[in-house]
Amino acid sequence: MDLGLKDRVYVVTGATRGLGNAAARELVADGAKVVVTGRDEQSVAQAAAALGPDVVGVAVDNADPQAPERLIATARERFGRFDGVLISVGGPPPGFVADNTDDQWQAAFESVFLGAVRLARGAAADLEEGGVVGFVLSGSVYEPIPGLTISNGLRPGLAGFAKSLADELGPRGIRVVGLLPGRVDTDRVRELDGLSADPEATRAAAESRIPLRRYGTPEEFGRTAAFLLSPAASYLTGVMLPVDGGVRHGF
Repeated sequence: MDLGLKDRVYVVTGATRGLGNAAARELVADGAKVVVTGRDEQSVAQAAAALGPDVVGVAVDNADPQAPERLIATARERFGRFDGVLISVGGPPPGFVADNTDDQWQAAFESVFLGAVRLARGAAADLEEGGVVGFVLSGSVYEPIPGLTISNGLRPGLAGFAKSLADELGPRGIRVVGLLPGRVDTDRVRELDGLSADPEATRAAAESRIPLRRYGTPEEFGRTAAFLLSPAASYLTGVMLPVDGGVRHGF
């Protein structure tokens, strides 16, 4: 299938590693041009170089109020157009209700929630018909994940915002989509498994609850993201798509 990505231009935040990087890689593989971001300048430069000549890196924090304007301007100046954004940000600190501090909640709200809202609003104001706003969220949108209290509090709110945005942008021909990764084999997931006394046993137990009996690969997530952002998914909007190997049992 031709996804129609050739020469389209996307911004992918949090793309120096993990799920954002996997999505950027698959977009580029299908012919898109991408602006990738991250907070560390050296990591951004390395990621952009590894992804190839159709990628430019910008060191910026999602929480920076100037980020949307900078990133969209970079896309237009470097590649001559702007077709969509995939808003991905590293997960907030793990912890239970009694563990997480006000400072951790505030920092996560600024980056994970408000930063994403600003990026989406900025993109929405600049996109034309056929554009797309994508969010990398979490399975916690549907069911809380033990030990990830801050994520459990913020991700469902972003999903609600995305649904509202889909309704508002639909008449302009702009789509809004969400991806809900489950256990995908990234540094973040390995870090979370490593918090247990026996990481291997923790992984084995998690895999036993997944119908496909394994963690997903970043490439599998990236291909799903590339499809949802592409013109091939032109009649999909307002959806929250689990990428979890079937672990979500509800409809």
